[in-house]
This record gives sequence, structure tokens and C-alpha cells, in this order.
Amino acid sequence: MGDYKHPEVLVSTEWVAEHADDPNVRLVEVDVDTSAYDKGHIRNAVGWNWTSQLQDNVRRDVLGRQAFEDLATKSGITPETTVVLYGDNNNWFAAYALWQMKYYGHKDARLMNGGRKKWEIEGRPLTTEPPHIPVVNPYHASPPDEGVRARREQIFAILDQANANLVDVRSVDEFTGKVIAPAGMTETAQRGGHIPTAINVPWAKAANEDGTFKSYDELAQLYQDAGVRAAVDTVAYCRIGERSSHTWFVLKYLLGYPNVRNYDGSWTEWGNLVDAPIEKGGAKAAGA
Repeated sequence: MGDYKHPEVLVSTEWVAEHADDPNVRLVEVDVDTSAYDKGHIRNAVGWNWTSQLQDNVRRDVLGRQAFEDLATKSGITPETTVVLYGDNNNWFAAYALWQMKYYGHKDARLMNGGRKKWEIEGRPLTTEPPHIPVVNPYHASPPDEGVRARREQIFAILDQANANLVDVRSVDEFTGKVIAPAGMTETAQRGGHIPTAINVPWAKAANEDGTFKSYDELAQLYQDAGVRAAVDTVAYCRIGERSSHTWFVLKYLLGYPNVRNYDGSWTEWGNLVDAPIEKGGAKAAGA
């Protein structure tokens, strides 16, 4: 991890095993498979359900500030707590949860490198016992940090000025418009394709077989070869903002790009917008 620009945002499975009972650390599991936590989780880890706890349940939006504060409080988290997130599918939704924590100004949020996959590969124990959650004072979040979030208006501005990277982290088939959503996913859009000028670097190319992140040199080469410029503003997007959170984490913290945003509206919003331009085909996929 020594070559990453901000290695402090990653912890190893060994570190987690040693700190599972640390009162200053809160482990949080966030899985694509929302039933995985109940089948077994790391000792003292809290489970967050991305479908019901990390989204506004009325509007299509991230949690509101009050809802985030309530979730943190119920999870035994204070503004001073070191929060370590992990999950299945190479930390896909764990990164989404971390992005929301940063949106509301939580200072010390980290990912367990390799997530649940690496923990299980190593044969480390899981439990079905409920975690110990201390009673804490009500959490007070900072105002939303719009510097980590892109809105559709900013995407239109990028298209007008052509002065930033747009990184589409979906699969090649989604990028080209062959499919609109991955198999088994219900979130969809009226049209398939990608935002004009976007470069396709599928999010999973940043991970090794065991779920850990690739080395700094491998990651830098991956995005450099795809044409993602380090010196300009960067916006990552996918379908609903969770895969792009993983790429946002890589670009912002591991590679140290100076200004990276996650467009959480992503293709579910853009593909349904009236008069929003799209392109089909022409995939320039990293490593393809």
C-alpha cells in the first residue's frame, strides 16, 4: 500500500481482526447481497442495507442529512469514530457508503482492502451474533460537501467546455448500448449508450482476484492508457452511482487525482433525461 497517495484510507484484514473490539472503531458491512450480513459477518460489525438505509425511500436520492445522522447514531458512530467499511463484490457498495460518509464530512472513513471476499479466502471467522453498539450522543454531520458530488448541470457544462474527464465505469456492453442494465438488476433507463466524450474503464479492472486493489503503478497505467488525464477535473459515473463510487475512491485516494466527483444520478438519470445527448458503440475500454 506504500505507493498509494493516501494509504491511510485502506486497512488490511489483519488490522480489522486486531481492532474488532476497539471501542474507537466501528466496522460496517454493506453488501450487494443484502442477506449476506445475516448469514455471517465480522465480529461487532454493523450491517447497512443499501436498498433501505443508504437511499432516500421517497425520492431517488442519497440519504438526507438527518437520515444520515440517525443512521450513524444508531450504529454507535460519533464524528470521532474510525469507520471501516467492507462488503461483497470487491467493496462495491462499501465504497458507496464511504462516499456518502465523505459527502457528510466524516473525517475517518476507510475501506478494508479486499472486502468480504478476502476475509473469507483467508478463512477468517464470521458470526451471526449481533454487534455490541454503544449508546452515543446524537451524530451531527457537516453540511453536504458538493465537491465530491456531480449533478447533471455539471455534466452538461463539461460537454459544453470539454475540460474534464468523464469516466464511465460500467461494462462494455452497457457503455456501447448493447444492454441497459446488468442481468438481474431492475434499475433501468429509456435509452442505452453513454454520455458523449466519456471514456470506458470498467470499475472491476481496478481490483485483483482476491478483491484487493491493484498496485499504484498498475492503477496509474490503467487510467493513463485509457486516456484519463490526471491534471483535469474528473467525474465518474455508472448506472446508479455505486460502481462509480469505487472508481471515485481509486482516483481520489489511491491515485491522488486533485478533483474527483461521483455522478450518482448516473445512467439511470441521464438515460431518462429529455434532450440529453447520448452516444452508442465506439467503446474505448481499458484493457480491451
